[in-house]
Amino acid sequence: MINNTISERKYADRLNETLLYDEAGKITRTMGLIYEAYLPGASIGSICDVYLSSHDEGTTTLEAEIVGFRDKRVYLMPYDEVSGINNDSIVKLKARASSFLVSPSLLGRVIDGRGNPIDGKGPLYSPEHPVEHRALYNKPADPLSRTVITEPLDLGVRALNGLLTCGKGQRMGILAGSGVGKSVLLGMMARNTSADVNVIALIGERGREVREFIERDLGEEGLARSVVIVATSDSSALLRTRASFLAATIAEYFRDVQNQDVLLMMDSTTRFAMAQREIGLSLGEPPASKGYTPSVFAMLPRLLERAGTAANGKSITGLYTVLVDGDDMDEPIADAARSILDGHIVLSRKLAQMNHFPAIDVLASASRVMNAVTDENHQAWAGQIKEWMAVYKQAEDLINIGAYARGSNPRIDQAIAVHERTTQFLRQRTNEPASFADSLGGLHSIFRSGEAFAQAAADQKK
Repeated sequence: MINNTISERKYADRLNETLLYDEAGKITRTMGLIYEAYLPGASIGSICDVYLSSHDEGTTTLEAEIVGFRDKRVYLMPYDEVSGINNDSIVKLKARASSFLVSPSLLGRVIDGRGNPIDGKGPLYSPEHPVEHRALYNKPADPLSRTVITEPLDLGVRALNGLLTCGKGQRMGILAGSGVGKSVLLGMMARNTSADVNVIALIGERGREVREFIERDLGEEGLARSVVIVATSDSSALLRTRASFLAATIAEYFRDVQNQDVLLMMDSTTRFAMAQREIGLSLGEPPASKGYTPSVFAMLPRLLERAGTAANGKSITGLYTVLVDGDDMDEPIADAARSILDGHIVLSRKLAQMNHFPAIDVLASASRVMNAVTDENHQAWAGQIKEWMAVYKQAEDLINIGAYARGSNPRIDQAIAVHERTTQFLRQRTNEPASFADSLGGLHSIFRSGEAFAQAAADQKK
C-alpha cells in the first residue's frame, strides 16, 4: 500500500510538470545578464526556449531558466552565451521545473551542467539500465530522518584517516589558497576511498585543468566508479550553479535508489558562491560582505545540507573545497561554510612550500564527528600525537636556532623525539594508497615510540 502511494505521488508530480499545451511569451527588455519576458505559467526554476527570431522559430534557440519575477514579468537567464536576442524573440515554456534523468549508466561519464555528455563516449543512457526523473532543486532531507553517523569512511589519506577521521555522511570543507594541492588531494581520495561511488563537481575550473584532473589525478580506476560534472570558468553563472545542484541530485540518486555510499566532492564552493553573486547582483540584490549578496548565504545551506545520511542507512559524504582569498581563512565564504559543515581541513601554503604533501595543517583542522566514529584507543593516540605536534610548534623557533637545551623540558624532548616519524606519517605520495588499518597502525607506532622515549628518559634519571 505504501509503495503504491509513493508511486502514485511520483506520477502525479510528473503530470504536474508536464506541459499539456504550449505557453509562449515575448522578450520585453534586457538588464545585463538578465532578460525580462512575459511568459504565463512560468515560475522560478522553470525551463524555457528563447527563439532568436520570432519569424523563424525552427532555427536557433537558446535554453534559459527563470530566476525571478516582478509583477507580470519573469526574469530569465540563458545557459549559453547570448547573441541574437531582440524584442521580437519568442519565449516558450519547456518545463515547469528543472529535473534530470538519472541512471547507473552515468558511472564513468563526464557531463556538463545541463547533463549533456562531453567525453565523446556516445549516448549517456543505455537500454539495460532504467532511468528516473529527479528534481534538480530538491529540499534537504528532514533532520529526523537522518541516521546518526557512527562509521568511519576510509579516504585513503593517512593524515585524514588517523588524525582527522571522517564519518560516513559527514560534510567537510577543504580550505586552501590557490596552488597548494586541492585537486591532487581530491584525486587521491577519489582513487583510494572505500565509498562505492564518487560524484565530482568541477565548478568554475580552468578548461586546461579539467582533462588533467580526469587523466592524471583521477585516473582510469577512479573514473570507472565516478560521475564527473563540469562547468568551466567560461560557463554562464547559471550553468555553474546548476552544475552544483546537479551533482547533489546525482549523489542522492545513488544513495537513495541504488543504496550505495557516495563520496561527493565539489571544487570549488567559492566559485559556486561567485556565480550566485553574479545572478543576485543582476537581479538587483544589494551587495553585502565583500560584494556577496544575501542569496549566496541562503543558497549555501540549501546545497551543503543535501549531503548526509539517509533512512536506508546509506550516506553522502561531502567534501567541499573553499578557495580562500589571499589565504584568509576567515573570509566570508570560508566562514559561512565552516558554520554549516561538520569539520574543515586546512591546506597550508607554508607546508606546500616545504614540499610537504598533502599540505594538511592538522592543528588548524578539525573533524566534529571523529569521536563518534573512532574507538578510545584511536582517540588517545590521535590526541597525544596532536599534543606533541602543538608542543613542537610552540618551541620550533628555539629548536631551529639551537637555543633549546635538551633535557630542559621533558614534554618538548618527547615532541622532538617523535617529530620526524610524525612528519613521515603525514607525508604521502599521490600514488601511495593508505588503508584505514594502515593509518591506525602508523598512529600506534608513533604513540609507542613517544612513550618508549619518555620511559627511557625516566629510567635514565633514576
